[in-house]
Amino acid sequence: MITYMNASRRDMENLMSTRLEMLREVNNLSEDYTFPDNLIDSSRLYFEDGNQTTILAMDGRKVVGCASVSYIEVMPTFAHPTGKRGHIMNVYTKKDYRGQGIARHMMELLINEAKLRGVTELILDTTESGRALYHACGFTESKECMVLTIERE
Repeated sequence: MITYMNASRRDMENLMSTRLEMLREVNNLSEDYTFPDNLIDSSRLYFEDGNQTTILAMDGRKVVGCASVSYIEVMPTFAHPTGKRGHIMNVYTKKDYRGQGIARHMMELLINEAKLRGVTELILDTTESGRALYHACGFTESKECMVLTIERE
């Protein structure tokens, strides 16, 4: 039976190992790929102190999925009067557990938590394999945004 829990600092090693596993898969990296220290250190700090909620899906003591929402506050607008927004990230289910509704349930938990926090808009980036899930959860495609990526010197 799969159980779901809000992750806390005591779950740090599970959070980090699952995040790195997801990043390897999404980016087609080998299992022995070594992540840069700054990515690992920054991820760990964010899980410790960031304004976020992470759900872990558990099969007993084994993590089989995770999903996070990072909370962002911007200047309020008419469409988003609270200025509270969320960015969903790291929605991941281990291969042997896919097709059982785990990702969908984690998404529902995150959406409900965001509503409780007054979030008026959720955004996410998706792979092609995740697109149907997000549509089923009510997300729509958007072409309203432009992005500037600022390279660090």
